Amino acid sequence: IKIQVDGSWVELSESQILKHPGGPVITQYSDAEATHMFHAFHAGSTKAYKQLASILKTSKLGEIESKELEEAQLRKTDSKDVNISTYDISIEQEQKMAQSFEELRQEVTRRGWMEGAPLYFVWKLVEMVFQLTLVVWLQSHQWYLTSAVMLGVAWQQLGWLAHEFCHQQPFKNRETNDILGLLLGNVAQGYSRDWWKNKHNTHHAATNIVDQDGDIDLVPLFSLIPSDLKKYKESIEKFILKIVPYQHLYYTLALPLLRYSWWSQSLTFAFSEQNSEYRVYRRNALGEQLGLAIHWSLVFLQLYYLPSNTMRIVYFLISQSLAGLLTGHVVTYSHNSVDKYPANSRLLNNFVALQILTTRNMNPSGFIDWFWGGLNYQIEHHLFPTMPRCYLPACSILVKKFCTDNGLEYMVDDYITGYTYNLEQLERIARIAAVKE
Repeated sequence: IKIQVDGSWVELSESQILKHPGGPVITQYSDAEATHMFHAFHAGSTKAYKQLASILKTSKLGEIESKELEEAQLRKTDSKDVNISTYDISIEQEQKMAQSFEELRQEVTRRGWMEGAPLYFVWKLVEMVFQLTLVVWLQSHQWYLTSAVMLGVAWQQLGWLAHEFCHQQPFKNRETNDILGLLLGNVAQGYSRDWWKNKHNTHHAATNIVDQDGDIDLVPLFSLIPSDLKKYKESIEKFILKIVPYQHLYYTLALPLLRYSWWSQSLTFAFSEQNSEYRVYRRNALGEQLGLAIHWSLVFLQLYYLPSNTMRIVYFLISQSLAGLLTGHVVTYSHNSVDKYPANSRLLNNFVALQILTTRNMNPSGFIDWFWGGLNYQIEHHLFPTMPRCYLPACSILVKKFCTDNGLEYMVDDYITGYTYNLEQLERIARIAAVKE
């Protein structure tokens, strides 16, 4: 693949791609500008910057080929469709925006907001130990349903914390973050760390870009864009297509299923990692699999100590479904409520516009900042994914000014407003599905 970084086009071999520590996410930027995406993912990684310097020396493309690639970018055009917007910022505006964002990136770095927050995250780890201890204590005192509810909340909060360790936010030492990410994700939460990174990093790299961001491909239960309706080919999928005209009505009822989907995907991914073409996954396979095995052993051990099979089933369904609902209502808010962009959109070359135009923030408060794990500041998180959540409120002030100065809309709403936009997007496709039925 060929990518542009720091003004230079370079070509990466298949061997270099397969050895990439982040897995296949790097392929999302084939024939695209990736400077600020590189900085966003690798802030604080001395090793990554050394590797980049080496690649810029040894794999740099010639002037003629580089010019051809840049001209190809200019020929890209977007086609508007239902729930799909077009990108029309000029090259001159892009360049000004990129320079302005580089100044913002340097400012947040100067303020120390990219240096981790060890004490904050030690406190968050203590908080999680307390929550899980409370779950066990409630169960041991026969408060079974309360324990199940508390476990659902704990799994939601563990999700935010594991997410932060996977983004390398807490500590400067990336190996420490990775190990704790494995413990919090695989062992405590039941989600594969590597599955999550693969899925989530791709989402960050190509947010709301059709055919690239897996988070907006929810077929067969939901269709977010017209082309999704062409994906229903198997018999069971065609059967499910008959209920898609009502997707805006059953959407909320389906949110609890998110946890079941994620842990089943995690198991499938982790127990096939040893066969992956990517070196990082083959290396991590055993640890990933052991982590998930420990998680499910603990889940079944806990269920074993409940008094009856009925209570075991009720406890399992409450804890799992509540965790899905509490997580789902957050992670579907910021991007599903915003328009998507075509697969070949030039927007992919404008990192800062990509993140801002495809993301909606939720109005903050002390409780929401805790309950949502800082993801109510989704715009800031997407611009600076390695920034600890405790700095996001202050960062949002700078980002709002950046948006004003550069003519970008800073989308922030209350939950009901964003939720309504989400349902409206679903309903527009539901109407198309109803006509085709």
